[in-house]
Amino acid sequence: MSGDSHIIEPADLVHAMTLVAARDLASWAIRVNTIAPGTFDTPMLARLREDIRQSIAETIPHPRRLGHAADYADLALAMVRNPYLNGETVRLDGALRMGPR
Repeated sequence: MSGDSHIIEPADLVHAMTLVAARDLASWAIRVNTIAPGTFDTPMLARLREDIRQSIAETIPHPRRLGHAADYADLALAMVRNPYLNGETVRLDGALRMGPR
């Protein structure tokens, strides 16, 4: 064991809270879902030099680019349109969480 079993990632807490809220609000027909975005093209990143932005994008397995607002909006709309989706955290990160090979 590495001794890190006591460390809890913030994303894990968000997912746990999402599931608890979904269960608590289900009796009122309220669904709760969250999106866990990866590295997105934001105004903050826009201030970086293009070579640095490209370097960041190349760390994303597929597609090798920064996320766009439209990617987030498309997922949010799909989540709203699917009435059976409840208590889920969807990662929108181009498989960045997978880590390098």
